[in-house]
Amino acid sequence: MEIIKCQDICKSFGEKVALDRVSLDIPKGQIFGLLGPNGAGKTTLIRIINRITIPNSGTVLFDGRPITSQDVARIGYLPEERGLYRKMEVGDQAMYLAQLKGMSARDAQAELKKWFVRFGIQDWWKKKVEELSKGMAQKVQFITTVVHKPSLMILDEPFSGFDPVNAELIRKEILRLKDEGATIILSTHNMESVEELCDSIALINRSKLVITGGVDEIRHKYGNNNIELIYTGESAVEAAEGVFSVLSDVNNAGRHTAVLSLGAGVQTNDALSAILSAGIQVNSFKELIPRMNDIFIKLVTEGE
Repeated sequence: MEIIKCQDICKSFGEKVALDRVSLDIPKGQIFGLLGPNGAGKTTLIRIINRITIPNSGTVLFDGRPITSQDVARIGYLPEERGLYRKMEVGDQAMYLAQLKGMSARDAQAELKKWFVRFGIQDWWKKKVEELSKGMAQKVQFITTVVHKPSLMILDEPFSGFDPVNAELIRKEILRLKDEGATIILSTHNMESVEELCDSIALINRSKLVITGGVDEIRHKYGNNNIELIYTGESAVEAAEGVFSVLSDVNNAGRHTAVLSLGAGVQTNDALSAILSAGIQVNSFKELIPRMNDIFIKLVTEGE
């Protein structure tokens, strides 16, 4: 079942159309990638889900019913443009934000202390936000986004500003939160993170939904039916009529790396059988599946 269902969402700002009949389902318990180039409409959709702005038409359902302001308390939102009060002490600010989401002072302090220890920042409680580096402030804001254990977390470019060590820390926490039952909307331009973390994605471009579905399903859909063959031998592999053609073959001291293009309707096992029957000594044989980065560029540029 989906936790969020967007039905024919339209939103305009004057003559600027931000979203044009966007419909998508966000399944419970998944990490869902919300993708698109700058200005595509992603942030507008996120703001509509958070009830920060209201659509001109269309409906957002939360757990199967029209979303209400009470449901927003069950959402944790980390915006791309971070916003902490620079003159406040870190602990006071974290307590304030946790209580805004309905936590008691006692529960908020207990949970925040756990998170501060987990992130190794327990000594920052009395520091002012202005004393923190960008990465440190990002850690604090991530904690305040998730401390109330929301059913849905919306993370907009959550790795921005982090060094590789802290980015890996955040990645592990996102996966742990998913394992604990949370649903996470991840809005990012980092396609490696999409492949590593996301179960499903939606791509919005020029205010319209371009594609939605499982990451593996989409990657296979846009594959070229190409195979990478690594083999040993002095002679190059030759095309097998009706089975495969050879797009490239690089010979490095008798160790070949070839890319084969399978014929229409040909299965990988058929190609492998043809290769083995020709006496080729195969070291490895795998389907070449396009990266999400290549699919993103292809789908966005096709609409230009």
